[in-house]
This record gives sequence, C-alpha cells and structure tokens, in this order.
Amino acid sequence: MLKEKTFFQNIDRVKTAILRLKEFEPEEGYYLAFSGGKDSIVIKYLADLSGVKYDSHYSVTTIDPPELIYFIRKYYQDVTWEYPNKPFLERMVEKGFPMRQKRWCCAEYKETGGSGRIVVTGIRKAESASRANRKMVETCYKDTTKRFLNIIHDWSDSDVWQFIREQKIPYCELYDQGYDRIGCMFCPLAKQSNRYRDLERYPKFAKLWEKAFIKMYQKKKSEGKTSVDRWKDGSEMFTWWIQKTPEKHIPAQFTMFE
Repeated sequence: MLKEKTFFQNIDRVKTAILRLKEFEPEEGYYLAFSGGKDSIVIKYLADLSGVKYDSHYSVTTIDPPELIYFIRKYYQDVTWEYPNKPFLERMVEKGFPMRQKRWCCAEYKETGGSGRIVVTGIRKAESASRANRKMVETCYKDTTKRFLNIIHDWSDSDVWQFIREQKIPYCELYDQGYDRIGCMFCPLAKQSNRYRDLERYPKFAKLWEKAFIKMYQKKKSEGKTSVDRWKDGSEMFTWWIQKTPEKHIPAQFTMFE
C-alpha cells in the first residue's frame, strides 16, 4: 500500500520518494535511468512531481521488444536515446553468448551511462533475491564517480501498479498480455517459458538470433576453439541456449567467454 498506518508512524511512499529526490538533488540535476518498464515510468513521473532537475536516458540494447520501442517513442519523446557501439547480435558473435552465471550484456548495454552523476533508478528490493539487500543510496562498484539513488527501493509490485493506475500513467501494452517484466528478448535470466514465448511471438527476431549463433559457431570453429564441439552447428547451439536454464556451472559454458 502506498499509504500505510503502523503503530509507530504513518507511511506515505509517494511523499517519501519525492522527499528523497529533493534531498539529494545535485546542482547539475539527476541522470535518470529510463527503460520504459513499469518502474522507470514511475520514477520519471515522481521526478516530474518533485520538480527536481533531471535528464532521462534510455540505453538502446537493440534487442528490446518492438512494442516497448514504439511505446517509448510515442509517450517519452524527451528521453535521450543512448546507442551502443555495435548492435547486440554483432557483439555476441565476437564475445560469446551470455549465460545466467556469466552475462556481459547488461554491463555493456545497460549500465554504461551516468559517470560522475547521481543516477536515479527504479531498482526495488522486491524484484529479486539479489536486489533484496540493495540500499536507497549506493556507490557504483565499477565506477566510483557514479552514485545510485533508488527512490522506490522499498515499493512492492502492487505499490507500483497502484501508483500507475491512480495517476493514469500510460504503460507498455505487453503488461496486459501476460508479461510481468519487460526486458531484452530471449534474456538468459528469464524463465524458459518466457524464452519460448519470445520464440513464438517474435519469429523474425528469433531467426536473427539463430543467424548470429551460426556466425558465432563458425567463428569459433575457424579459430580452432573446441568449446563448440558439443554442438553439430550454430542452429543446434541456439536451440540448446534457448532451452537451457542452467543452475550449476558447466565448464564448457565458460570457455565461450575468452
């Protein structure tokens, strides 16, 4: 609940988030990390309500769902699009496929912006076990000039949706079509069922992914890398990757990341 009465105090999560923004506002303004997902549209709306100075940035992964791209273009024309040096699938051919325990993609495609700034994020403790220990204010361990301000870190999923509906904030249509979270297509962190759903929903994109796996397989073979010998070709490697939800480290997986 956005408003809650406890034995010790009355909690108003919207007011608290706005106070956090005002308290830490830097002279140059915030760098607001915007993804187009439910949490990022909430923090952007809160930033507008608070009146703080900020500039919002969308990190283009080149593998986000088309519905999300259309949504951002339609409703958030003031957001700056930050483009990568290379499309993701080209980079994957060079670097190897991302896995649950060994993923390089987020660091290269989502976490590069905001150096020297205070970055406002929509990270919430309720999202996952790995985020349960996140703090409201944090310093980036990779770039100590960058600090994170997680203004809704203590909000639940129901809090987020309550705020969106009360304020009548437009949101991406995928949430009404069975998606609880929106991110990169075929994400290795997603459940296997979600990856199968992407295969069915985006067959043309699936073909592009398969072609990238074929190129990657051929590249590894030409370099004499034996790590790909467990698959007969790139198509089989792609099928394995889509189906696999690894829980344990498999040595052959790690040799893909030279």
